[in-house]
Amino acid sequence: MKQAMIKELYSLEHTLAAPLLEGFTYPWEALKEIGDYILKLGARLSEEEYDHPQETVWIHKSAKVAPSAFIGENVIIGKETQVRHCAFIRGNALIGDGAVVGNSTELKNVILFDGVQVPHYNYVGDSILGYKAHMGAGSITSNVKSDKSLVVIRYGDEKIETGIKKVGAMLGDLVEVGCGSVLNPGVVIGRESNVYPLSAVRGVIPAHSIYKKQGEIAEKR
Repeated sequence: MKQAMIKELYSLEHTLAAPLLEGFTYPWEALKEIGDYILKLGARLSEEEYDHPQETVWIHKSAKVAPSAFIGENVIIGKETQVRHCAFIRGNALIGDGAVVGNSTELKNVILFDGVQVPHYNYVGDSILGYKAHMGAGSITSNVKSDKSLVVIRYGDEKIETGIKKVGAMLGDLVEVGCGSVLNPGVVIGRESNVYPLSAVRGVIPAHSIYKKQGEIAEKR
């Protein structure tokens, strides 16, 4: 399933997670390794560039973190990133340079590439968001199926068994997700694609597409 491969979705020069992702074919394969990778990476970060307020937390000195934000375990926050009022970073979060984690946004077990914006009331769990991906206000990743079965990645007649119970969304570089959308478990959205507001997205969306609704996907021109 070429459309869901890491090399098709992401420009790895825009994340400190490049060495981790280079070891896998598909992005969801890296989810189980995020926490351990952050601990190893954090231990190598420059003390001149990063504050180290907790044993497993590293925050770039140029980042702006609101006093009301919650920062859990295994977290790296990059250069000039904003973490706004009441953001809830539960843990296992590698947040790139110039990102925005907005008011009341919750992150759990994620990689956010440089320039990612999740600025208003978003939930992003067990997900990887590519360079300058943007999720509109109130859009969320659903990371567990209602029947709690293992997540399957689907594209037409193709499918990949992940063997994982919790898989959110894999957004390629420059993806735009409209306000109020729900990205169902195992969604993959190809680079530079757009999702209409109030969408319920399933499966793999090809690169350079406009997702209007289930069964109606237009190619960008």
